[in-house]
Amino acid sequence: MNIIVLTALGIGSATIVGAVIGFLFKNISHKFSDIVLSFAAGVMLAAAVLGLVVPSLEFGGKYKLLFTIGGIFTGAVCLNVIDKAVPHLHRLAGKDIEHHQNTNLNKVLLFVCAIAIHNLPEGIAAGVSFGSGDTSKALMIAGGIALQNIPEGLVIISPMLNAGVSPLRTFLIASATGLIEVAGTLLGYFAVSVSSSVLPFALAFAGGTMLYVISDEMIPETHHSDSRGVTYALLAGFCLMLATDTLLS
Repeated sequence: MNIIVLTALGIGSATIVGAVIGFLFKNISHKFSDIVLSFAAGVMLAAAVLGLVVPSLEFGGKYKLLFTIGGIFTGAVCLNVIDKAVPHLHRLAGKDIEHHQNTNLNKVLLFVCAIAIHNLPEGIAAGVSFGSGDTSKALMIAGGIALQNIPEGLVIISPMLNAGVSPLRTFLIASATGLIEVAGTLLGYFAVSVSSSVLPFALAFAGGTMLYVISDEMIPETHHSDSRGVTYALLAGFCLMLATDTLLS
């Protein structure tokens, strides 16, 4: 149980790390930000497939393919519904929010709220992964999500400061978005620990949510500058997690 709590805190702290970087380096270029986010997308892609979808098939039994495909699409549809209610990064014109002075405060807070809401299913995905009993894969998934949280924490800072929010309050709000992910991780772990029969579907559901985030949000968000560079960054992130999984197996 201790490792679950520490992992949850680590995932949440990654957002805080990103926020601190946002305070220290307020003028990070689009190109660098896109490459980091694309690398994180590659890490999350490998984590979703190797750590969630494949184990779902392994634990699925007679109807494993049905459970896995159904879980993937259910997870994607759930995030799609959330997107309809509270759009995320690129749908809120994140580039404009980041760099325009005197931005409307309500729009900025909606942007931050969207990130917080999307952090919940990401945290659940990390928690569910521990239900498979494979700690190394679970930590791989948590690491991928944590890496993705750093640029998210970073992009929160500048919009709030530009909208007139005090530095202390900005930092506290950014930290709160990370705490949402801590709660999600613990929730996901306890959900699958109550009944192992839901594990195959839960793993696929978590994988579906991650695949949706990668395809619908992270990849489109990175293709604003050097598309070739971000493509190689994604491949590098994927291969890093592939090598990590192979060496730990």
